[in-house]
Amino acid sequence: MELTRHPWLPNLGNIDEMLASIGVSSVEDLFRDVPPAVRFRGGFHIGRPMSEEEIVERLDNLEEKNSKLTCPPFLGAGACPHYVPQAVRFITSRSEFYTAYTPYQPEISQGLLQAMFEYQSYMAELLEMEVVNSSLYDWGSALSEAVLLSHRLTSKKKILVPSSINPFHLQVMRTWTAGKGMEVREVPYDSRGNLSQDHLERELQGGDVAAVYAQQPNFFGVIEEELEFLTESARKHGAISIMGVNPLVLGVLRPPGDYGFDVAVGDGQELGLQLNYGGPMIGLFATRWDGRLVRQMPGRIVGLTTDSKGRDSYTLVLQTREQFTRREKATSNITTNEALMALASLVYLSLLGREGLRELGEEIMRRSHYTSNRFEEIGVIRPLEGEFFEEFLVRFPLSYGVVRKKLKERRFHGGFQIGEREALFCVTEAHSKAHIDSMIETVAEAM
Repeated sequence: MELTRHPWLPNLGNIDEMLASIGVSSVEDLFRDVPPAVRFRGGFHIGRPMSEEEIVERLDNLEEKNSKLTCPPFLGAGACPHYVPQAVRFITSRSEFYTAYTPYQPEISQGLLQAMFEYQSYMAELLEMEVVNSSLYDWGSALSEAVLLSHRLTSKKKILVPSSINPFHLQVMRTWTAGKGMEVREVPYDSRGNLSQDHLERELQGGDVAAVYAQQPNFFGVIEEELEFLTESARKHGAISIMGVNPLVLGVLRPPGDYGFDVAVGDGQELGLQLNYGGPMIGLFATRWDGRLVRQMPGRIVGLTTDSKGRDSYTLVLQTREQFTRREKATSNITTNEALMALASLVYLSLLGREGLRELGEEIMRRSHYTSNRFEEIGVIRPLEGEFFEEFLVRFPLSYGVVRKKLKERRFHGGFQIGEREALFCVTEAHSKAHIDSMIETVAEAM
């Protein structure tokens, strides 16, 4: 009896038939555009086929070989460890949220739209900005979108950023703006680690600046102290002011809206998201109430209205991404659904509340400053004098590579290396006093 191949499993069909159908004579022809020098010519030595039970056993054995850290990593550089309440994981793992993608008939998905609306409302209150979108990819992409927004509004091509900007965000921004021929200029910082006002004012004199960016705290963890000067100078010279902010710092510091910034961006990673090998994260994006700014926002905005029976109803009130409008009119091609991450941040903030956020910020300040003081006791100094939050730069009397090796032996993940003798350390509520003291003792031994 001849077996009939299933019509919906074409990969099980005859290879010769498939090649003939697409008009090539061999599989090799499919790769003729790939230079021979870069083609893989070896074999895949993956062993014999294994059953599911054998695979699970194999993975368990491999997992046992992993080294486990003594405590959460002291590595920050924009992604910091925090305790995530179990309620966050429970709610985000519910199937109606966990399996949902961007609703293409959004009004049908009232539950998801309500969650996005509540997220926007929480972030608007936290940032003190009037309009918040339903989230982007991460901080770097949110910053890039803000810069492109400033270019569309001003038709100018110069962007001013502090030299203390997160270098990973800067790389993303340079990539996104290269095609527009935009020029990114770095403004130096002073001995405290703050943006130099004199240099900023000189750069603005030409009147050709589209946007001025400040990061709070900056990449070195230093708190910028004169942000009103930046917003006033930007406004005077016709530039858009953008503030990148760690949302946790807003428990102890003033929000972007209080300074008068036009746009606020950031990352919600520290609001209920675990460290997951670089992602996923969530880009925050907010503007003040200005029709020009709002119309040029990327992504989506969810609004609250009523239906024909007077019941609350949620709907998309702004859809500027290219899936909803013609490509030439779209402000962005942002398409991937970040709503699950937004939901995590929403649940996290609702659990903390206003006072909880303040207490968390104060606790992070206490623990990071305690660690800095312990470093000073063993001869490790802070080269920047400014006040700091969560992260801080330290300079060792010897190569940090030696210190890092010793930390690794004791299963500590140290700070992010900046120079030969400098590293950026991150300390949060996840680091206990015992963790900190043990890490400092290990550094002292290495010295």
